[in-house]
Amino acid sequence: MVKDPARLEAMADIRRRTLVGVTKIGRHSNDGFPLMASPASDMEVVPEQKPRPIIIKRKVAGHGAHHGGAWKVAYADFVTAMMSLFIVLWLMNSNAKVKEAVAGYFQDPIGNGKLAGTDKAGTDKTVEVSKDSMVNLKRELEKVIKTLPKFQAMKDQISITITSEGLRIELMETKKGMFFESGSAEATDIGVSLLRLVSGELGKVPNRILIEGHTDAAPYVKSVTYSNWELSSDRANQARKLMQASGLRTGQVFQVRGFADQELRNVKDPTDPANRRITVIVQYLPQAANTVPPSEKTGVGDPEKPPIHH
Repeated sequence: MVKDPARLEAMADIRRRTLVGVTKIGRHSNDGFPLMASPASDMEVVPEQKPRPIIIKRKVAGHGAHHGGAWKVAYADFVTAMMSLFIVLWLMNSNAKVKEAVAGYFQDPIGNGKLAGTDKAGTDKTVEVSKDSMVNLKRELEKVIKTLPKFQAMKDQISITITSEGLRIELMETKKGMFFESGSAEATDIGVSLLRLVSGELGKVPNRILIEGHTDAAPYVKSVTYSNWELSSDRANQARKLMQASGLRTGQVFQVRGFADQELRNVKDPTDPANRRITVIVQYLPQAANTVPPSEKTGVGDPEKPPIHH
């Protein structure tokens, strides 16, 4: 082989340039030999690359999804149960007067028993009533009623009790009709004699009188234009006429009511004949209220036994 000095010099120069390029860019081929750098890259300086920062994103755990208001219901039940418990504990340690007052509220929540009706001017004035003399009046009525010839036949149909509204006299019908003809506002002979006797005694007292008419739940079938409302009102008004003509003072009766079947005496049996009744209420006088002995709240038929309330 001919060694040409010029050619050898050129090859050496190429080798030097190759080594410089490899030194600057530090690249090699797949077989381990340095790669030849291009003339344009001889003067280029490859900047040192800094490592890229690693960014870690963490999700902050927040409040969970809304879980509804079920806990409010449970909490309300708990508070109600605790309140009921404290009320029971309080009642267990209360005196008899407090217990009687609480029992009276549940028996008459809206206080109808304390309403004495309205005055003539219609001002709806509630009258404060007294229980004075009611016990004696009750005994006098029981005594005179027992003098009636047919007392034994009617004794189980008469009830006289002292209530928060006044002295209550109830004349309860039988299936065939004791004091009024069945389905009619016409009083029987027994009804006339009893109402006249009672009015003679009530006319001696200054108390005002209320008269109520009641029927059972059986519909009135004799007429399509006449119902239990008319029947109960007519019977109460007929009783008023008889009593005013037999002893009651003028103006002593201040209210006549017809309730039809809205206030049943025997709720379990709406068609019970005892639901058909006339009620005469002697109101208290407007004085300080006194306590009535429970033993006085009895019926006429048997002074030792209270009337039957179904």
